[in-house]
Amino acid sequence: MLNDAPSGASAGASPAPADKIRCDACPVMCYIKDGATGACDRYANHAGELVRVDPHVVLERTVSHGGQIVPFQKVGDWDGNLVGKDKVFVTAIGAGTTYPDYKPAPFIVSSQVDGVDMVTVVTEGIFSYCGVKVKIDTDRYLGPETALVRAQGEAVGHVMTSEYGSQMLSLGGVHHLTGGSKKEGRVTCDALMDLSNGKAVELTIDGGATVVVQAGQQPIVNGVKEERMRVGCGSATIGMFAKQWLGKVDEVVVVDDHITGVLSEHQAGKLLDIPDTGIKMKGRRSTPGRYFQVADPGTGWGGTNISDPLSILGPFDAKEAKAGLRMLMVSTTGEHSAYFELDDALKPVQKDLPPELQQSVERIQENCEPALCTVLFMGGAGGSLRAGVTDNPVRLTRSVKDALTNVTSGGAPVYVWPGGGITFMVDVTQMPQGAFGYVPTPALVAPIEFTMRLSDYAALGGHMDHVQPLSSLKDTTEVLRQGPPAAAGGAKGAGQP
Repeated sequence: MLNDAPSGASAGASPAPADKIRCDACPVMCYIKDGATGACDRYANHAGELVRVDPHVVLERTVSHGGQIVPFQKVGDWDGNLVGKDKVFVTAIGAGTTYPDYKPAPFIVSSQVDGVDMVTVVTEGIFSYCGVKVKIDTDRYLGPETALVRAQGEAVGHVMTSEYGSQMLSLGGVHHLTGGSKKEGRVTCDALMDLSNGKAVELTIDGGATVVVQAGQQPIVNGVKEERMRVGCGSATIGMFAKQWLGKVDEVVVVDDHITGVLSEHQAGKLLDIPDTGIKMKGRRSTPGRYFQVADPGTGWGGTNISDPLSILGPFDAKEAKAGLRMLMVSTTGEHSAYFELDDALKPVQKDLPPELQQSVERIQENCEPALCTVLFMGGAGGSLRAGVTDNPVRLTRSVKDALTNVTSGGAPVYVWPGGGITFMVDVTQMPQGAFGYVPTPALVAPIEFTMRLSDYAALGGHMDHVQPLSSLKDTTEVLRQGPPAAAGGAKGAGQP
């Protein structure tokens, strides 16, 4: 189907030409000619009728898989009748929007659950106030906190904090979508939609790395696919594996860009009666056996910028060190390791790693979580969106805070932040594929559903005269059911709605 540019798309423009129809699904208000779609590719002119290009999606609840993420599959040879009504959850995917917001939500669907009259109000929200939080599980240094993150050269977000082997990016937000240049807004919108729909996006970090991010996949940092995140900081690694090193080695240094651990000084080593070795570390000593800032961050050993682990050591103390002292140096992922023995001058000399120590390095690797990208869509359901649910929007907010109303996004569970408004966050891998769209204002279009007792819906001032039964959803509805757990690298997943 052809795409039609949004000519004459400002509010209050003259009526549509005879060969075009006006779409009112978003503020752009495209004029669309027959056989073409609007600028968002979501609405089209079909023989003079405005139609939604994508089908409205409902989910069939199947036997629980114990909370596992499982793939959504299309129901084969569907006859247009809904499957068992008690197993159906109506999503907002493909439902349409409420713009210009005073209109009731496109679907306000009643059903019975365990004998209780329920209602689900669904709408595709237009989110200018939205973004994604990206959690990247890797030992690799990506860039300094607060550094700009760019896509196609445009600023789309910034680096947040590092959380125990995971590095966080905050992308999007209203200032990048609407507060900069048109190109910045368009690129930001494209990046957010691609990430939310499970596609790969290449990002560059000022003063840092280039990283390819894709929800549910390993990050690719500077062209190299990451394998694992750290098992813990250097101190934690000492605590976990100290007993396994007892008697096999005299000293262990676990290199980490945050906290480097030293076995003989660490409390775990003291409790095992490991004697002092005379080792001298560079960096800032914190508590015994724990050192900060032994090197700058980077892509080398343990997330530091070093390639030679001996560069973080000073001369051994001759009063405590002895020739033949055995020392293992290892990173927090086990990716890097080296074995040394002190010569007569108390200088470390590298030797082959003994098999018993090779096993401990492999044990560190075994205990590391796989490197992974997690994408969480985050948006604020503002006053305008809530008007599609009730004529008194604040009551919906209070109902959500009081746990009378359950919020989902594409059938997936969400986390609703405390405080004002309905600010929610959802793991995009738990949503059906292609759940997100856009409008060229620019803004993202995301599904949101509110489910509550029918009596509670009436009490909050809901649009009761627009409630319709499940049986009314036939003509443009697509049913997805959850199949067996996906194999690694298989279909996009979704959680039990």
